[in-house]
Amino acid sequence: MKILFIRLRLIGDVIFTTPSIRAVKRCLPDAHLTYVVEREAAPILSRNPHLSDLIVVDRPQGLQRLTYDFALAESLRAARFDAVIDFHGGPRSSWLTWCTRAPLRIGYSVPFRNWAYTDHVPRSRRLEARHSVVNQWDLLAALDKRLGGRPDPQRDSVEMTEDLDVTGAIKHRLAQAGVGPTNQLIVIHVSAGNVFRQWPADYFVQTIATLAKTDPRRRFVITSGPSDRGAKNQIVAVLSTQVRQLVMLDEELDLVELRSLIGLAALFIGGDTGPLHLAATTSVPIVGIYGPTLAARSAPWRDPTYSVETADIGTLSCRPCNQRHCEPGDFRCLTRLAPSIVVAAAERALEQCRVTSS
Repeated sequence: MKILFIRLRLIGDVIFTTPSIRAVKRCLPDAHLTYVVEREAAPILSRNPHLSDLIVVDRPQGLQRLTYDFALAESLRAARFDAVIDFHGGPRSSWLTWCTRAPLRIGYSVPFRNWAYTDHVPRSRRLEARHSVVNQWDLLAALDKRLGGRPDPQRDSVEMTEDLDVTGAIKHRLAQAGVGPTNQLIVIHVSAGNVFRQWPADYFVQTIATLAKTDPRRRFVITSGPSDRGAKNQIVAVLSTQVRQLVMLDEELDLVELRSLIGLAALFIGGDTGPLHLAATTSVPIVGIYGPTLAARSAPWRDPTYSVETADIGTLSCRPCNQRHCEPGDFRCLTRLAPSIVVAAAERALEQCRVTSS
């Protein structure tokens, strides 16, 4: 059986589909599994052991998009897939799903897109917050009834296969930067993907300064996305006058390198964005910083024996929101989330890991 998965973009959302990939392969071990993904998120899946093929696509603009997508659609149709699962549910992915002409085309029941699918799965409208992994999993039962029910985070954790050669190279770079076996490496990702999730830069400065003062063995690597390097450099510039424990790697990290770096750390701290869920593919303790989003919907999805701490402001009348407009106008879900809350969560995560390993 030839099965095609489609989830085009966003690192965290692609990571959230990996439990479903594993489940389908476990249920249908002889199936040939192919995944279509855009280039930015492709490294998440490049070493996935359950996939037979990975189709990496670009996203050209204007008229080039039409030419590109028609050629892509033709190649997908020629592959003669037996089933397609559209995890994405957007205009492009639904059109590509329809173009395959697969006998079984599974997608969410969304207005103006139902024509693309043979089997429609309603999005849950229940009041309780539902994790994105569970929403993705809902699509599987239409493929095989044995895949119904709910995913188990211990059995069905997210995954990204480690590249051991890259990990070795990162170890070497850390050693060159002065990080030794007695040091406690903390990776802090200061990007958030959009302004509505961006914890203030000076809060990151205060958090790192406090954690550094508590234990001189700690070493800190600050990471960011390409669009937020200016903010990262500003944080580094301020901290360089206060903290001697910053680790400066000589080059920017790609996704595979970032996964290896996090895997070598004692702790990861970051907002609800792709690298937070990249960290969930490791066993490293995690502190997730949540503003307008809820951990119940997008917490790191992995074996619960691994430490995960959530830092948020709690209940607000405007939280969660659609992240298009801040109704109060002051981003209070972020600005009221004091550095002391994140520091306390970090210390709890480190202590839990120490107790578990002792």
